[in-house]
Parts: sequence; structure tokens; C-alpha cells
Amino acid sequence: MTNQLFEAALGIKAPWYVQGVDFDTAKRQLTIAVDFVAGSRFAYPGVAGEHPVHDTQIKRLRHLNFFQHECYLEVRVPRVKLPDGAVRLVEPDWVGQLDGFTLLFEALVLMLAQQMPFAAVARIVNLSWHRVHAICSRYVELALASADLSDVTTVAIDETSYRRGHEYLTLVADMQARRVVFVTPGRDAKTIEGFAAHLSQHHGTPEQVTSVSIDMSPAFIKSSGRDS
Repeated sequence: MTNQLFEAALGIKAPWYVQGVDFDTAKRQLTIAVDFVAGSRFAYPGVAGEHPVHDTQIKRLRHLNFFQHECYLEVRVPRVKLPDGAVRLVEPDWVGQLDGFTLLFEALVLMLAQQMPFAAVARIVNLSWHRVHAICSRYVELALASADLSDVTTVAIDETSYRRGHEYLTLVADMQARRVVFVTPGRDAKTIEGFAAHLSQHHGTPEQVTSVSIDMSPAFIKSSGRDS
């Protein structure tokens, strides 16, 4: 009954199931062993059909705390054999983007990071600053890769200092959507050229931008093509 309760709480569905639960009182850690039904076959992205299990790996994933105790899932993850003979790892859809975390744990880190510095998040979830930064950076990369800038026509460009010694970032915002769409170090003509390239990489073109709001920086004015 206990295992079934944890399956329901975790949202685990067939062929996955909770194989066992262990609480280490000394470490104050809850470890939940997750397995799959023997004989199961699994789909693999981009390859039709379901494929037999070749072998397995054990992955240990940090999950949301169980009350004040850290919770980990130890998952027996299958590697399947594809029709061409290749062997590939198949992970459940609740495994996170970074190795060692569940999606729900990463979602918690992202939510906290919107409200406080990484150092504060790290203290709350008991991770290093670098691991918190890695989780957030991964999702920023995914968001950037999927960005569609085909409807950006009106932009505002400005710079801001971010370190001592007059180091600058250039920011470009979509004025209609009220969102930042490009950030890069520097504040010279190359930053605007970088934004033009960024547009082209995300379903847009520099020619679609019909209005540019900028300060009086000669480099910005020249590169924007609005100096006539």
C-alpha cells in the first residue's frame, strides 16, 4: 500500500512502478526506488515502434523534499536496442533536463530563481551555486533555441553596466511584446550586428524591423541604419 501511495504522489504510471522506499534517519533522506515491469518495450524519439530492453542503468535523481527531508528517486532506466542495432537510453518523461534532477525539482529551482539570487536559492534547496546556475542556464538555452522572432518589428536598444570598470551589456527589447529578445556583452556596432544575426537565426530578418528606439550612441545609430 505504501508503494502505491508514493506512485500516486509522484504521478508514476505503468510500466513504471515504485519498487521500494527507504528512509535514512541519520542523513534525513528519503530514497524511492523506481523500476519498470519486466518485458516492457519502449518507444524512442524519431524511431517507429516500441523496442526491447538491451540493458539498464541506475539514475539517482533529486526530487522535491518530503516535508523537510531531501528526497531522491533511484530509477532503473532502460537502454533499448533499435532496429539498426544501435542501443539508446530511454528516460521517463519526468526526468529533468540536467542529469541528476527530476522535472519538478528543476521547476522549483526556476520558480525560486525568479524571486531571489542564485545564492539564496542554493541555500534553500541545499545545492551549490553552480548547480543552480546550471539548471537555470539550461532552460534559458532551451527558451532561446525555440524563440520565434518573426513578428518583431519595433525594438528598443540600450546598454547597462554590469561590473565595476565600465563593462557593459547591450539589451534589445521587443516594444510591442514588452520582452527582452537579445542580450550581449559590449555596446559598439558589433552588438547590433549580433542582434541582426540573432533575428536571422530565429525566423526573422533585419529588414522586418521598421522602428528602432535608441540612445544617441554613434555606434548604435550607424549600425541600426537609422542615421540618414
